[in-house]
Amino acid sequence: MAVQLPLNIATHLTPNAAHASGAVNRRSADYRPSIWGDHFLSYTPNSMEMDNKIAEVRELKDQVKKMLEAPVTNPSEKLELVNAIQRLGVAYHFENEIEAILHQVMRNTLDHHDNDLYTVALRFRLLRQQGYNISCHMFNKFKDREGNFQDCLVDDVRGMLSLYEASYLRVHGEDVLDDALSFTTTHLGRVASHLSPPLSEEVSHALNQPIRKGLPRLESRHYMSIYPQDPSHNQLLLTFAKLDFNLLQQLHKKELSDIARWWKDLEFAKKLPFARDRVIECYFWILGVYFEPEYLLARRTMTKVIAMTSAIDDIYDVYGTLEELELFTEAVERWDIRMLDQLPEYMQVCYKALLDVYSEIEAEMTKQRKSYRTDYAKQAMKTQVRAYMEEAKWFHKQKIPTMDEYMEVALVSSGYPMLATTSYVGMGDIVNKNSFDWVISNPKIVRASAVLSRLMDDVVSHKFEQKRGHVASAVECYMKQFGATEEEAVNEFRKDISNAWKDINKECLCPTKVPMPLLERVLNLTRVMDVVYKVEDGYTHVSTEVKDFVASLLINPVPLQ
Repeated sequence: MAVQLPLNIATHLTPNAAHASGAVNRRSADYRPSIWGDHFLSYTPNSMEMDNKIAEVRELKDQVKKMLEAPVTNPSEKLELVNAIQRLGVAYHFENEIEAILHQVMRNTLDHHDNDLYTVALRFRLLRQQGYNISCHMFNKFKDREGNFQDCLVDDVRGMLSLYEASYLRVHGEDVLDDALSFTTTHLGRVASHLSPPLSEEVSHALNQPIRKGLPRLESRHYMSIYPQDPSHNQLLLTFAKLDFNLLQQLHKKELSDIARWWKDLEFAKKLPFARDRVIECYFWILGVYFEPEYLLARRTMTKVIAMTSAIDDIYDVYGTLEELELFTEAVERWDIRMLDQLPEYMQVCYKALLDVYSEIEAEMTKQRKSYRTDYAKQAMKTQVRAYMEEAKWFHKQKIPTMDEYMEVALVSSGYPMLATTSYVGMGDIVNKNSFDWVISNPKIVRASAVLSRLMDDVVSHKFEQKRGHVASAVECYMKQFGATEEEAVNEFRKDISNAWKDINKECLCPTKVPMPLLERVLNLTRVMDVVYKVEDGYTHVSTEVKDFVASLLINPVPLQ
């Protein structure tokens, strides 16, 4: 059955004449204005208070470090400590110490004879998260003769929760972990409403947002409300984590105020009123990719690039005529300020801002003698814009491509290959030219991230987009090619998304092609999609959930008491 796309294309006038006459019939998405107003525009931290807090954090950090370095008398307790440190969001302070502990745990794997499901699953998850390719066969001992997980495990909710979280680290061919996920999801879902706090809260939250797919910063903020209810919690560690969170929040708020000022000065909300005004959500997105203090330059770079990409996306998707889009594509290909006069006025605003952003990046990279990085970033943006142009042609021809045709272009237009490349620009000396050659070659982890990004976006947004006139999404392409229903298409994509996660997990296991911090950027980009697009397009429509996420990370400090 052919799927008809609504067509509301612009009249073909020359761009400047069309713009001047106002005769062009343009589409409109009627995006909501920013909900934040000038809230983030200015922020001045209390420097004396910050200095006092920094001194306190330093002192507590030394004490936590001593806990990690203390001789191991009970390996399970040391695993619990590492788990708490990671889940409270302060593991970035102790990377070497944690690696030493987990390296020792991995070396002694054969010496572990415990039958405690909770500990076995926790050890497996911590090692997999660290990149150790530990076997999942250890979970077979929790199965009966028929190959099913033992009935008695249903009573061990803590153990089931630990197994549930571990199963999200699975790769292709690990049937025991596929079974574990199905088993634990079913039984945890049944008991969740009958449990007492804090276990009830942990289970409910995990079923909605497993650790592997969660944004580290959001997850640590949530865990700070759960951890104190654990009778064995470490108060010193909790205090350290809260103080550290609030200190970083002040740093992030200052960064965001600078970004918000830059965005306001561009006047995109007034000059490009058809485009989404989402710079605050863009910063939140990039905060999900890296929150650590040393990535300040990377965050600033990425936020500006993703904000520009969002505006360009709306020019291609919503506002531009085909002739105008061809001119803009050519201008981006040439990357030359002299192309400005060839563009209609609204495009000039965007094009100049785009070139300015990359000039700023280039100036910073030249200072660091890393100007080659800007070349990779520009090339990635050019590839991005070419994909937007191809989709615009499809729309204007009312073409519904095959799934293979669609995915070849749509994986690029998802933005994730470009963002993965750009995420390395401000990262410091751990990145070199080989890193960029690798990321721009579309390695498996980047492709998997793009598959997940594209399909999750299409599943939740295709109805809204088709209503206002938009190129066919994966849903329409699949339905047409295979004569399928929407439900069948979505079910197929959910399998593809699950397989993409397995690819990502596999690529994060040692030996890795590039250092782990580079893989973590791609992993975290993927996590943002899982969080923001789980139920709806939380970026475009600024869902209540996303609004709350922004507030929890960028407005409300963690109460210390």
